[in-house]
Amino acid sequence: MNTPNLLQNSLRGSKNFLASKRIRFSILFLALLLGGWAWYRSANAPSRSQNFVMEELNLGSLTVSVSTSGTLEPTRAVDVGSELSGTLATVLVQENDKVAKGQLLAQLDTAKLRDAVGRSEAAVISAQAKVAQMEATLAEARVNLRRLQEVARLSGGKVPAPIEIDSAEATVKRAEANLKSARSEVAQAEASLKTDQTNIRKATITSPVDGVVLTRKVQPGQTVAASMTAPILFNIAEDLTQMELHVNVDEADVANVAIGQKANFTVAAWNNRKFSAVVERVDLGSTLTDNVVTYTTVLSVANDDLALRPGMTASVEIFTAQRENVLLVPNTALRFNPRAFAGAGRNSAGGEGARGQQQQNQGFLAKLMPRASGRQQQAPRQRPENGGANGGRTQVWVLENNRPRPIPVKTGVSNGRYTEILEGELRPGMSVITDARGARS
Repeated sequence: MNTPNLLQNSLRGSKNFLASKRIRFSILFLALLLGGWAWYRSANAPSRSQNFVMEELNLGSLTVSVSTSGTLEPTRAVDVGSELSGTLATVLVQENDKVAKGQLLAQLDTAKLRDAVGRSEAAVISAQAKVAQMEATLAEARVNLRRLQEVARLSGGKVPAPIEIDSAEATVKRAEANLKSARSEVAQAEASLKTDQTNIRKATITSPVDGVVLTRKVQPGQTVAASMTAPILFNIAEDLTQMELHVNVDEADVANVAIGQKANFTVAAWNNRKFSAVVERVDLGSTLTDNVVTYTTVLSVANDDLALRPGMTASVEIFTAQRENVLLVPNTALRFNPRAFAGAGRNSAGGEGARGQQQQNQGFLAKLMPRASGRQQQAPRQRPENGGANGGRTQVWVLENNRPRPIPVKTGVSNGRYTEILEGELRPGMSVITDARGARS
């Protein structure tokens, strides 16, 4: 046996086997690399077989509103009370009665008040008599002083003694002071008399305005006790043809509410009727209720037919913005993201088992393929539609060559369903993508 030849043949066979094995491994590696690259391209590109939901753009009207609730109140309501304590002798009006300014509403018993007036009148007369007495005393003191001064002049100062003249002068001054005191007592007595006379007039309770009696809280014979505050006897609304609607606007919406804006509201008493109102005042002061900050807003309401009544609860819609003949885009188009929908379709189409296998394959192929950059891995983020008056930048997607293409736009106000388009390539008649259905083929 030729041993060297056998060894040479064996080495040549081993080399051929290793060469063929290296070729097969290279082919397998290349196939895996191409398959991974194809999978990566298909995973990061929208499917041509994706079923997109489209909506055509049109010009239209857009109304933005703020919804709230509130209570109807009279434009001016007056609480009529009594400053005096006493017994009500008569009550002359009922609820819903129309009253005129100065009309008698109720009358207190004035017996004690008349007695007080009588005492005050007597005190005035007594004070006036005392004034007359003090005037006579002053006149007498002055005459006595002049007599002593004349005697001193005629006697050359010999008589009377100087002390007598000084005493007479002091008597005159005391008389003058007593007269002033008596006159002040007269003024005080007259003031007391006027107070008692005013109390008699206040015992007669009249209406301060023209209006309608909303509530009557007393009955004839009832005792009224006025201490620190005046007890309320009647509540009178001046004019129910003009009313106010007081609503609470949330702090998130108050920046969009302004004086002069129109509003509609409904009340439970009239289910099929809408009433109009106009914003009249937006309070600067806030109200905190259950950790919710609100601002009181007052709306003026015309109530010519008196269908509305004070205290009714109203559901209000304040129109903060109105646009006519503007290009409108659905908000679903502003939120649409083709990459997000593609990923969702792949995950939902294969089920849990396919998802697990896909993750395994992805982990294996990731070792064979270069990783995409972070910007390529992340789906483009869509900014939400902007409802502000200044507009915001975002984008919508249209279908071009059977593939989605983004179009940047500037948005205006939004009512939650549609948004105004201020700037961009969008035109009426174009269709935008709002949704996507179906999985990758």
